[in-house]
Amino acid sequence: MSQLSERRGFHLDQSELLCKKGCGFYGNTAHGLCSKCWREDSQRDRQKQIQEDMALAERLQKEEEEAYASTREQRAQPAITPFSKFEERKTKEKSSKVNTVTKFFTQSSKTPPKRDTVPVESQSSSAVSRVRQPSVDTDRATREFIDFLKPLKPGREIFKQCRAFTESMVYKRDLGADELSECVQDFYQNLSERLQAQFKGSSDHVESVMDEVEKYMMTRLYEEAFCPETTDDEKKDLAIQKRIRALHWVTIEMLCVPVDEEIPAVSDSVVKAITDVIEMDSKRVPKEKLACITRCSKHIFNAINATKNEVASADDFLPTLIYIVLKANPPRLQSNIQYITRFCNPSRLMTGEDGYYFTNLCCSVAFIEKLDGQSLNLSSEDFELYMSGQASPQRPGASDASSFNPSSSTALNQVHERLDLLTGLGVRQEQVMEGAHKLESDLIDWTDGVEHKVQDLLERFPSETQNPTSDTATSAAASAIDSDNVESDLLPPPLQPQFFAG
Repeated sequence: MSQLSERRGFHLDQSELLCKKGCGFYGNTAHGLCSKCWREDSQRDRQKQIQEDMALAERLQKEEEEAYASTREQRAQPAITPFSKFEERKTKEKSSKVNTVTKFFTQSSKTPPKRDTVPVESQSSSAVSRVRQPSVDTDRATREFIDFLKPLKPGREIFKQCRAFTESMVYKRDLGADELSECVQDFYQNLSERLQAQFKGSSDHVESVMDEVEKYMMTRLYEEAFCPETTDDEKKDLAIQKRIRALHWVTIEMLCVPVDEEIPAVSDSVVKAITDVIEMDSKRVPKEKLACITRCSKHIFNAINATKNEVASADDFLPTLIYIVLKANPPRLQSNIQYITRFCNPSRLMTGEDGYYFTNLCCSVAFIEKLDGQSLNLSSEDFELYMSGQASPQRPGASDASSFNPSSSTALNQVHERLDLLTGLGVRQEQVMEGAHKLESDLIDWTDGVEHKVQDLLERFPSETQNPTSDTATSAAASAIDSDNVESDLLPPPLQPQFFAG
């Protein structure tokens, strides 16, 4: 099994899940780094960009001064183009500095965000309404957070800092998703360091407080932080959903999944795993979304253990997780993954079972996006036929019937019989419709014939209104017509029952 899984590309070594910088934490499949290393690299890149912008601004300033000195005598015709370029660079640099500065949150409780510095008229109406009209989930999270902090000595200070930070973040919607993530992660790190100093290194206590802080903050910031408009998360959601739908034909045998769904206990575990991964989208807190992934993974291990009657390995777990994702097609999958990556407590993602299972889910999604015929032991031609829907491996011919168990073969035969019956009914329906159309055409032709005959009679024997004996003349003319011919012309054609045969 291990050799077959490795040949098909399902083998995943533990080292492949770790950060590529060798820090020992779990990395993200998008860039291969853990959240700590990624944030450090991002800060270095941003600092380098700021320095380059400042150097560019100084160079442009110097060039402008030289150009102004050389054209001092021609003040009536100033150099518009260089000055406009300088103003554009200067405005861009100023905007970049403002956005950079606004990301940092002060650690001191004596300097909370000043609301009166921003006029009420200039604030976004939607942001104000969201602050003044919290949802039911927000109210419940606030009450639970206050109840949790009451026994703690620094509880009041923690609540003030978290509330001030979340209220300030509501007005930062113009920031990109990465910048919002950096603000939240910096706040997590600063608060965690202060708690460690307060609780004198009690890591368990610090983690419990940080879990409640994350729950309170992300419940309030969920609308701004989940799938923001500045990202392409929604586009990625639609792409992966369409991809999974196109792969509906992939079977357990193709993925080498060591699960037998004919066993009731295994089938029950598979259903629970699918339910958990779908339920992830209904949660607001990153920790709760991770809990759904962890429960899903444990149900997968239960299904494998019940099938093999032995402890499951990592080589068994990954293909089964891929199969569960294909069957579930979770809603907004990429948005949920990105939301967890950006705003979850970094210590939870870098270590522990939650981080391990989440990394495997990211690997499963990446594998589905790159899945090809070679990964399933199929030719590229068959793979394209299955993807386009022109053929299906679930409808084998006589030569492939032996690869299925008797119950599956019986069910497929019943499906084929019903499809043949539907096809026959379709043919008969077409024959009935053709007969109905012909009958309709015959009736129209008969009506037209009657009208022509009547018109012809009226033209041959016109009525004379001034002749008092016109009725007698008309009667005589009518009697002169062969009654047999008239009857044969005016009677409708006989119905054709043969059109409705069958």
